[in-house]
Parts: sequence; structure tokens; C-alpha cells
Amino acid sequence: MLRRRFVASGAALALASTARSLAQPLPPARIELGDDVFLRSQWRDLGGRTVGVVANQSGVTSRLESIVDAIRRNGRIPIKAIYAPEHGFRGDRNAGASVASYLDPQTRLPVFSLYGAARHPTQGMLEGVDVLLFDVQDVGSRAYTYISTMAYAMQSARAFGKEFWVLDRPNPIGGTIVEGPVLEPAFESFIGLYPIAVRHGMTVGELATLFNEHFGIGANLRVVRMNGWRRSMIWPDTGLQWVQTSPNIPDWETTIVYVGTGLLDGAGINNGSGYTKPFFLAGMVGIDGAKLATHLNARDLPGVWFRPAAWSPLIGFWEGHEMTGVELMVFDPRAFYAVRTAVEIAVAVRDLFPHVIDVKSVSGLDRDWGTDTFRAALLAGESAEDILAQWNSRVADFESLRRRYLLYD
Repeated sequence: MLRRRFVASGAALALASTARSLAQPLPPARIELGDDVFLRSQWRDLGGRTVGVVANQSGVTSRLESIVDAIRRNGRIPIKAIYAPEHGFRGDRNAGASVASYLDPQTRLPVFSLYGAARHPTQGMLEGVDVLLFDVQDVGSRAYTYISTMAYAMQSARAFGKEFWVLDRPNPIGGTIVEGPVLEPAFESFIGLYPIAVRHGMTVGELATLFNEHFGIGANLRVVRMNGWRRSMIWPDTGLQWVQTSPNIPDWETTIVYVGTGLLDGAGINNGSGYTKPFFLAGMVGIDGAKLATHLNARDLPGVWFRPAAWSPLIGFWEGHEMTGVELMVFDPRAFYAVRTAVEIAVAVRDLFPHVIDVKSVSGLDRDWGTDTFRAALLAGESAEDILAQWNSRVADFESLRRRYLLYD
């Protein structure tokens, strides 16, 4: 009897252990991505034509399958090549690091770099390709290179007679809030090609339509729309799982702050990049974090609280230096104005610790903000309200323009 009980007990434990070892099913998403729609039905419109795919590790379906793998599994979509943006096809290259072209060992497909010797796909890279598919997750900031890579690839598609399809994806920080400044043409760069707001509130498909029609790319463009996405949605509303888009954007929450604090490093303010909380930190060597936090909290900024913090970057220019400042505690991402917050931080540092900030020379600060008005206003001692107000008219013009190209309610 005791032996039977022991055996039964052992069997039950084994079954329980087996059940615990089984992976839980992935929760279903609440929207259908553009690549889901493409793979379900719209691929048939290719009519056997060959595709090349602009993608990285973030180009996955709602079931977390790489678009390249899904195309190969389909078996009826001829695929010729992969085109990799900054950080590479597998997302393993640091910011700004050149990416070489190579043969992908898993797919045996050529991977052509669009962040190396060439940033436009060349005629040779596009040989044998009829349609370029773009499937890369954006973060909602003008100052992020993926949308520039999309624009350059669209230009090449136009030049060499290829169709360009955007498999649309959500803007993780939503599609309702727009914040300036709007890029001035004199400050055009790879992190800002066209005069759009730094927080544009658009999807990559909407941006592609704007770039193509208003800014004159003129490609043969098709946007494969999502189903179920609404402008009021932020990332958690979609039910999708976040895949790290670049080394310093490990989770979707980082996108909320990146669009603001990502602009501060040109002013000499460390924003936590290269540390464990990228873009949630703001400070410098030798400032009083408690004093800065008290000042910023008194400003009553929506959706965020500041706490004193100290950290030492693990890599980069400030590696090993002890930084002091504040950590941004974003408790309401729907109410949070990231660019306004970045302006408030810069003004507070200037006013409280004038000896540690230096924006007198033209530098990457103007390129990052897309204007020299921010730097000039800081030097002139203007308030945060006045700095933001100077951008209002151009932001209003951009909002009027973008309404023509919005694809979702």
C-alpha cells in the first residue's frame, strides 16, 4: 500500500513538473499588424514577383516570428535579399557603429547594409528584386534613423523602378500628442530628413505616405494597414510583445522618455544611455540631484515625478564617472509630454547649475533638435514656456499637414 502511494505520488509530481515545464501560450494581440495582414492575404497581390525585405530584429509578426522567416515558411513568396538599418539585421550593433554587408548564416540570404558604405540601396543591391518590403518597428521620434532609412529606400525604389510596400506597425507612444520643434531644412541630417515635428504622432505607413506625396519622393508606394489600431493606443493597448528596437531601447517604456531626454546629451546632460536605465535619467558630474528634483517637481509637469539619483555609465564618453541628477518616474504615459519635460530639465540645469552646462558652440545639439532656436533660447535665459511657445505656429502647421496623411482614427 505504501509503495503504491509512493509510486502514485511520484507520478503526480512528475506530471506537475512536466506541466510546469511547458511554455505558456503567447497571449493573442488585440490588433493585426501590417505584416500579419500581408502574410494572411495581401502577399497574393505580388503575383510571384520577387521581394527584398528591409528589416531588423523588430520586424516580427504578432506571434513573434521574423518576417523573413515567415516569408520563407510561406514558400510561395520569392525572396532575394535582406536590407539592414542601423544596429544591423540582428540588432547587435551599437549606436553609430558601421554595419557591413554579409551572408546571413541562418537564411543564406545576402544582407545588404544600409548603415555602412551606402545608406541608399544601390542598383546592384536591388538586382532581381521587384518589390521592397519595409517591416521595422519605429519609436515615434523624428530623431531615430529607421524612418530615414525608409525614406532613402523609397528614393532608391523610385530611382530603379521598384515597388515599395510598408507593412505598417503601431506608434508605441500613440498617435495623438504632437510636440515640436519642427525640423528646419538647414539642419537636415540622417536623424531628421524632412520638416516634421520631433514627436510626430504618426505610424511608419503614415510617414511613408507623407514623405512620398508631400515631400516628393514619388515611389510606387503601398501601405499594408493594420487592423484594429487606433490613435489613442499606446503600446500596452495593442497586446503585442515588445522586441528591443536598438541597444538603448530595451522596452516600450523607454520610447516614452526617449523622444525627450534623447535630445539632451548634446547639451552635456547625461541621459542614462550606456547605463541600465537609458533615457530615464538626467544629470551631470557634481550637481545636487535633490535640489534639481525639488525644482522640477515644483513645476508640476503632467505624468511624471522626479527623484534624486546617482549612476555611473558603463560605456561611452562618461564611462566610470559618477553622475548625479534625477530619475524620471513616468506614472501616466498618456499625459506625459516628453519634449516639454526635456526643455524643463535643460532650463532647470541652466538656472540652478550654470557652471556645468555649455551650449555656446554649434554642435550636435542643433542637429538633434532640428533647429538652433533651442540653443539660442537657452543662452538668452528664456523660460521653458517661452522656448516651447516659439515653436507653436510651426507645430500647428505640421498638425494641419499631417491630417491629410493619417490612416487611422
